[in-house]
Amino acid sequence: MPRSIARDHEDKRARILTIAAQLFAAQGYAQASMAQVSQACGISKANIYHYYPSKAALLFDILRTYLGDLRDKVCGLDGAGRDPSEQLYALTLEILLAYEGMDPLHKIQTECLHLLPEEQQEVLRGYQRDMVRALSGGLLALAPEAFAADRERLHHSTMSIFGMLNWFYMWNGGADATARQAYARLVTDMVVGGVNGPRTPPTQPH
Repeated sequence: MPRSIARDHEDKRARILTIAAQLFAAQGYAQASMAQVSQACGISKANIYHYYPSKAALLFDILRTYLGDLRDKVCGLDGAGRDPSEQLYALTLEILLAYEGMDPLHKIQTECLHLLPEEQQEVLRGYQRDMVRALSGGLLALAPEAFAADRERLHHSTMSIFGMLNWFYMWNGGADATARQAYARLVTDMVVGGVNGPRTPPTQPH
């Protein structure tokens, strides 16, 4: 007879993910063991394997949960009837707010995603691509004349915005919601001014 799922299964799973993420980020994924995870969680090693059959399975669920939740927040924004510049502001702010307190998860994503099997990497990269498409769509709505016929420019502009948001995350991790709102507005104003300004032809090298 299959073992029934405890009523608090999801709460315990979420706690395991949180503690394991902190351990992997602090100690390094390669150095951390399932025994250390179980000890940090205050449960037996046998119990940890009830939730996850391997350390790789645990790593995948940490990143799947983190990136999936982030993707849902960013892609779930309703821009209907909203001015394109305000929609871009809402997108950048949502990303900055979602980054708050996520240092261990961000570190694991950067350092460990490539350690997973290719099919699992593809699932996670799919979440990342969804967020890129959402931000690209916001840029396209903001300045269709600048981007509709120049997809390379659209992609470069989109990734540049992510670069600015990641810079803020790296150097202002303790920023509160007010500071994040101010920076999201700064990014939006810079982008709106940039894409709607005159386009300067590239200078030819001599």
